[in-house]
Amino acid sequence: MRKITFILLLISVSFVSAQSFDSANAYLDFVGEHQENITQKMWQYTKAVAHGKSDRAVENKRKSLVKTIDRAMGKIDKANGYDGDTFKTQLLEKLQFNKDLLNDDYAKIIDMKAVAEQSYDAMEAYMLAQELADKKLEEIQKTYETNLYTFANKHNIQIIESETDLSKKMKISNTVFKYYKELYLIYFKVFINEVYLMDALNKGDVAGIQQNANALSESAKEGLSILKDIEPYNQDTSIIDATKKTFEFFKDEAEINIPKITDFLILNENFEKIKATLEKTPERKRTKKQIDDYNNKVNEMNKGVKTYNDTNAKLNKKRAEVINNLNTVNQNFLSRHIPND
Repeated sequence: MRKITFILLLISVSFVSAQSFDSANAYLDFVGEHQENITQKMWQYTKAVAHGKSDRAVENKRKSLVKTIDRAMGKIDKANGYDGDTFKTQLLEKLQFNKDLLNDDYAKIIDMKAVAEQSYDAMEAYMLAQELADKKLEEIQKTYETNLYTFANKHNIQIIESETDLSKKMKISNTVFKYYKELYLIYFKVFINEVYLMDALNKGDVAGIQQNANALSESAKEGLSILKDIEPYNQDTSIIDATKKTFEFFKDEAEINIPKITDFLILNENFEKIKATLEKTPERKRTKKQIDDYNNKVNEMNKGVKTYNDTNAKLNKKRAEVINNLNTVNQNFLSRHIPND
């Protein structure tokens, strides 16, 4: 039994030119030689996602990968299979599956990203779609490897598994992304309450502000509790630490600062009522109490406006700091742990 080394890659798609082969070994050698181009394209796609490339750049990498698979399918289809077309058909089915996955599942995932920020359910669905697509990819790879071994065993070829640097990098990237997504979902579950709170603030909805502030406080405390049990990735605590700081800000925002804002909004509502009543009353009929109440509210409003503006300015500055820091930490985490060469 002749031994050959066949490289098993995470996305081991392959292509052959329009030619015939005089042995099963030659057929497998040719397949092995030409799978590198596809895996390199897949790695470029992975890197574009990992290292913060724009959505357009990621989409271009996906389209480039699809074109490469198309060319591979054309060459395999034109080439003669060895010992019938069973293994050739299996190769084509795998390529078609990968192409469909990129055109359907991964394309839909890109579309889902646009609405993922609107709710926790949408974000969770977005993350789940990524996970399911990756799982499908893994399953078709296992089927392909089973077919490969069946073909090799039939022709007395021993396949010695060997991982290339590229396949190792892709396995590492899968592990890193899985950890990152887990932490991001923990963060987003809290963050979406802040989104709802900001919406209520913009509308001046006091009841909505108080309701969403309470929800934010509770979710932030729950998030801080969950983070205590999260293990760092390769002793890297950067995402955990940055997420913790963000949750601490959300908690202080909801419990300490938002009440100052709601107090002013309530004060403003009362002032507008007193003002409206005074304006409806003819000057000669206005009582001293009405005028005194109005003047007192004006003084309260002047103080309240300063507190309101100072609180908003402080919150906006701190919010930008912690969220921008977390985004930077997340991107640096991916760049640090996913190879860039």
